[in-house]
Amino acid sequence: MIKNRVIPVLSWLLTAWICKVFLSSLFYKFTGHPDTQHIFSTIGNWLRGFLGDSMGSLFSQYGGYLVGSFELLTSIVLLPPILFWVLKTFSPGIRLPRRSTLHCIGGLMATAVMSGAVFFHLVSPLGVEVLHEGKGDGGSLFYAAVSILVSGIILFILNRRHHPNPD
Repeated sequence: MIKNRVIPVLSWLLTAWICKVFLSSLFYKFTGHPDTQHIFSTIGNWLRGFLGDSMGSLFSQYGGYLVGSFELLTSIVLLPPILFWVLKTFSPGIRLPRRSTLHCIGGLMATAVMSGAVFFHLVSPLGVEVLHEGKGDGGSLFYAAVSILVSGIILFILNRRHHPNPD
């Protein structure tokens, strides 16, 4: 009984954190902010050694848009259960996707995108602490990526099975 109440609350807390980070970073990714340009050009230049000039250049130019789009899509998957809850309140017979299903899928999506972020922080010249114009971020981007990676894994594990009571 308590498990059926704790899982949705914990899922929403994790969802709130993931979406806060993803949605608040979209401005940087979609406007060509200098920090975003630095991050994706650093990784793109590193990728040139493995994937060739054209792929590295493409990542430098469009990586921010690609990652930002995937983070936006992940947020779009994670947030609709709020609307579904309201719709079910006013139309009890309506059939909508379950919160647990969307949070499970969204958890996998967040895990996937942040696995890439953590990977590039650890193995590329980007590093754990991103240095740009003589300033470091203290590792904040890396630690945020790790926290979302872990949150996505937990969100997936909590919601991977449908619970007997609809939520």
